[in-house]
Parts: sequence; C-alpha cells; structure tokens
Amino acid sequence: MRLLIFAALLPTFAISQEDPAVTGSRSENQLINYDSNYFDRYQPRTALDMVNQVPGFVVDNGDNTRGFGAAAGNVLINGRRPSAKQNSPSNFLARIDTSQVKQIELIRSQLPGIDMLGHSALVNIVLVENNLAAIIRWEAAGRHNNRGPFKPSIDISVTDRWRDIDYTAGFYSEREANGEDGYREFFDTNDTLFQTSNVRQKSTGVEFRGTFSASTWIGETLVNANTRMTSDNRHPRQNANIIPIDDPTTVRQEFINSDYVIKGLELGFDAVRNINDDLLGKAIVLFFNRQVPQTSTRQLVDALGNQTLLRTAESDNDSIEGIARLEFNWTGLEDHAVQLNLEGAYNEVDGSLLQTDDRGTGSIVVDVPGANDKVDEVRWDILLRDNWALGNIDLDYGLGVEFSTISQTGDSEQKRSFHFLKPRGIVTWSVSDDQQIRMRIEREVAQLDFDDFISTTVFDDNDVLLGNPNLRPDATWVLEMDYERRFGRTGAFKVIAFHHWIDDVLDLLPLTDTNAVPGNIDNGRRWGVEMENTIPLEWVGFIGAKLNLTLRWQNSTVIDPVTSITRVLSAQGGNPAYRTLANGNRNNRYLLRADFRQDLVDERIAWGFTIAERDDRPLFKVDELDIYGEGIAMDAFIETTRWFGVKIRLQGENMLDFTEWRNRTVYEGRRTLSTIDFRENREFLNGRKLTLSISGSF
Repeated sequence: MRLLIFAALLPTFAISQEDPAVTGSRSENQLINYDSNYFDRYQPRTALDMVNQVPGFVVDNGDNTRGFGAAAGNVLINGRRPSAKQNSPSNFLARIDTSQVKQIELIRSQLPGIDMLGHSALVNIVLVENNLAAIIRWEAAGRHNNRGPFKPSIDISVTDRWRDIDYTAGFYSEREANGEDGYREFFDTNDTLFQTSNVRQKSTGVEFRGTFSASTWIGETLVNANTRMTSDNRHPRQNANIIPIDDPTTVRQEFINSDYVIKGLELGFDAVRNINDDLLGKAIVLFFNRQVPQTSTRQLVDALGNQTLLRTAESDNDSIEGIARLEFNWTGLEDHAVQLNLEGAYNEVDGSLLQTDDRGTGSIVVDVPGANDKVDEVRWDILLRDNWALGNIDLDYGLGVEFSTISQTGDSEQKRSFHFLKPRGIVTWSVSDDQQIRMRIEREVAQLDFDDFISTTVFDDNDVLLGNPNLRPDATWVLEMDYERRFGRTGAFKVIAFHHWIDDVLDLLPLTDTNAVPGNIDNGRRWGVEMENTIPLEWVGFIGAKLNLTLRWQNSTVIDPVTSITRVLSAQGGNPAYRTLANGNRNNRYLLRADFRQDLVDERIAWGFTIAERDDRPLFKVDELDIYGEGIAMDAFIETTRWFGVKIRLQGENMLDFTEWRNRTVYEGRRTLSTIDFRENREFLNGRKLTLSISGSF
C-alpha cells in the first residue's frame, strides 16, 4: 500500500490538450460544461454512468436522517434537487437514459439560486428539452457467490410524456442471497482457548421497489412529484457448532433466526415559480413511512439434542417523517444572491418489543426496560444566507437557527426542547480557470437516531442494547480548507484539510458496570486530510486509461467516560471495505482506494479494477472493547457494447475473498479497570462474487 500512498501524493503533471466539449470560465464562477458526447468513450447507458466519469467528482447521496437539506446530496437535475430522501440521487440518475442528457455541468463555486449545502462541488444534469420519444430502459443481472445462493435481479423503467406531463415509472426486484462461513474462538482470563465455534450464516428473501416521478407546468409553476414504494423481506439464519476444548464430544448447537419485512412509502412534491423578475420561490412537501415487524429466535441445543434455551423477541418499529420547506432566492441586488430557507419537520418512531425465555419449564416474559416507547420530534429550521460575488472571489455567508422539541411516551415519559445557532461562512478564490482555493467554517447539528431511544436485543452477542431517553443532538464546528487544480480534459487534483470541534459527542454512556446506553459523553475533536486525484495515463502508454486515487487520513480525541483517559472516537463495524469519502465511516484512521479504468474506444471494450483498504475500527463499550477490520478488497470488471446494441458487463467482487474479523474483549466490570472475563475472536469469509449484467434501452 506504500505505492498507493506515494501515487496519491504525486502531482498530476500529465497534461493533455483541452477537450473541445469541455468549456468554462471564471466569469461563470467556475462552471464547467461537459457535453454529452464527452462521455461517449465510456459507453454509458444512464446519467449515473456519465456522472461517475466526471473528473474529480464523487456522488454524495446525502444523509437521510436530517431533514431535506442533509439528504439532498450533491446532484441537481435541471438545476433542482429531487424532492426525495429515501430515493437517493444515484437512483434518480440510474433511471435517466443517456439520450435524455444534453450536458452535465460541474459547479465548482456558488451560483445564484443554487445552495451548495456545504459541498465543494455539484453536478447539474441538463436534460434535452421537448424529448417526446418514449424510452424503456432495462437491466437484467445474475450474481454467483461461492458462499451463498444465486442472486438474480431485474430493473426496468419507462420514460414518456402523457399530454403535458413528463413521467418516469420504474420497477426493481432482486433476490436477497448472501452467505458467510467463519469461526469464533473464546479465550479465558489466562488467555487459554476454551471454546470454538464453526459458524454458517446466510440470508434469503426478496425485495421489490417501485418508483414514479412526474413533472408538468401549471401556468407559470413547475410542479414535480416523486413516489417510492418498497417491500423487502429478509430471512437471515445463523447456525453454529459450539465445541468445548476440554471435551470436544459435548458439542452444542446454536441457531439464531430472524424473519422481518421492511415496508416503506415515500411521497414528495415540489413547486417552483418565478414570483417576479428577481425572486424565485420553491415549496417542498415530503412524507415517509417505514414499518418493520420482526420475529427473532435464539435456540440452544445440547449434545443429546435437547433444547436448553429458546429465546424469542417479537418487535415492531414504525417510523414517520413529514417535511414542509420553503425556499426563496432573490437576485435584486447586484453581485448578490440572497436565499431564505424555512423548514418544518415532524419525526416519529413507535417501537415495541416482547421478549420471552423458555428453558424447558415454559415461556417467561423478560422485562426489557425502555423497550416499548414512542418518540416524536417537532423541528423548525430557518436559514438566511447571501452569496456575494467579488470578482474572482465568492463570499457565501449566513446564519441559521433551529428549534426542536422531543417528546417520549411509554416506558419513559418526558419532553425536552433544544435550540441551536448555525452560522456559516465560505470563501472561494478562483485563482485561475483551473485553480481554486476554498475555506469553509460552519456549525452543523446532527440528527438523533430515534432507534437509540428504544431498547433492543442483540442475540449475536447474547446482549441487550438499552435505549436512552436523555439523548441530545451533537453539534460540530467544521473548519475546512481545500485546494483544487484541474489538468486538461480528465486530470484533477483536490486536497481538503479539516478540523471538527464536536460538542456532546454521541457514543456509549455507562449505566452500570456492565450496561451502557447510547448517550452524550463529552466534547471531542476530529482532524485530518482528504485527497482525490484523477490521473490520465496516456503519458505512460495506457491509451484511454485513467486512475482515480482516494485517500483519507484522520485522528480524533475524546475523554473516555469509563476510564477518564483520552482516546479516539468510536467507530462502527460495518462492511464491506468500499467506503467513499462521500458516505463512508468518518471515524476510522485511514482509507485508501484506487480505481483504474481503460476504455478501448475502437473495440468498444472497457475494463478496470478497484483496490481498497481501510483501518481497523474500535468500538468502546462500558465492559467491552470491540475492534472490527477486514483485509484488502478488490473488484474487477470488463464490459462491452459491441453486440446487439446492449451493454454486457462481467464484474468480479471481493476477488481476494478478504477476511472480515472482530476482536471482542469482555471484562468482568468496567473496561480496562477490571479483570478480563474472556476474549472472542471472529473471522468470516463472505465469498467471491461474479455478476453478469445485460442492459439496454429502446
């Protein structure tokens, strides 16, 4: 990996001639236009294929937990963000055929009427006007996993016009099919192996997803509607043989089974119109409902085949979100673009849990505190901001204020109110047409995960994760400085240095010597650097090839609530290793990723590979220290459009079949302050996967 680090730090000196399809000037605030024919070399079939090849740009699908602004991501379609949260920008782009795209604009600094939402760059998909021809786009795929069942999928969408309404209807379905093989080892206080387990995990099910988007003009108002319906049935199964070292003949068995269905419905509407020559108004309404009924069991069987434990958990989680938002953009003052955003949101989670144990004498109800609660939040968010163009310097500044009230009923009864000031300031200096320096300082407020208010069972660890009714949002002062340099038609170099000051860090808070709840522990800091390079490789003889390099390094600090000693921020587990800077886990120390692609234009063939690695991720509990990690990940693909007018793609995932591992140290009391009770090492392999997909449109 040293070679990867060295390459990421190389200056991108491979300068080629400017592509005639790429235009832009400083007077347009570094707006770079890529005509649709610029992407022909990449054999794209959708707008997503095209956006993924924009030099120096990575799609950010947003965070779907924080109102509309945080969910909007960094993608615009005809200058507007889609009025949706659960339906990500990538999903919208995947349903736009390339024939519908006129050009793609890379927005590198603030433009009137555009809210960057803290992003250093946006892409705007400009669609062909008055495209009256109906388009049917389809894709069929099948995935073979050497450790799991076969996984077929189908995706089809229709884009057409009915009277004055442009619409796109889509349907997607896939079979859920995953599998893992692994083992667990248990060591006692003296670090002596006393038990092993051979584990087999698999998950089956089926997912259905339907989407519908439409837009039309009603007088001088453009009206858009987006809907999304999902039904995802899952049946994860885990079987383990528990083998005591001192007596291998007394093998026990453990079965952990779950059956659940995730049903979701999202409705989004927005209306845009020019109120007068200088004032643009937009109204957005969103509604989302998610229901997750689930039944889980944990069964233990002794060496004679007798059941010694049957633990059952029946839960139901119902969440609702509603958002109403008004945006006003005023350009009546020369060199200024003033924006006022008003947003109201309602969030609700209603959770219930019934747990029983049967040890051979009948079922007994287990009391789980905080397992039956209803949590709701009413939040108001106001932002007033101005973009001031001063020659080659853009100043974007503003002030936001947020008010919220969180109420909880059921096992816990209370009501709390919060308010936050959220100032922001962004200075962008366009040094030249190809160089830009930017500094951002802003206060961001996180959205609480309402599931953290409600207790749940964790069968895999034979544990209970208690809810905490006293959670409060954490707030972060963000300071960023970035430099961008673009080279020729495909070269780009970007580096971002950042420092975050976090108030009321959300982590695990000690409740007793052996129980913890999600909670606010102390103030913390996080700092580091991100780097993204797009390097054309013609200068080393690879015609039509490029290399994208991504690097993130960071450090962090917070006072541990158990030991009172400074440590890094907790990270979450999570797999696989393919995390991007846009939506990856922010609390692992480093991430490295290299994406190579070569397009053989005359042969109409492209091939490439991805190599990724990230650091281990610690999770600090009151009586445990868990460390998650995995090996180097590698994907490879080859695709062609030579035959029948369709794209045929063969992709290999997890080619190295890396090991996912977890080291778990459990103490008799508080972590590091008491004797180690036992250690558990887990290692799993989830298999190499080979996917063949065929896609086209007509």
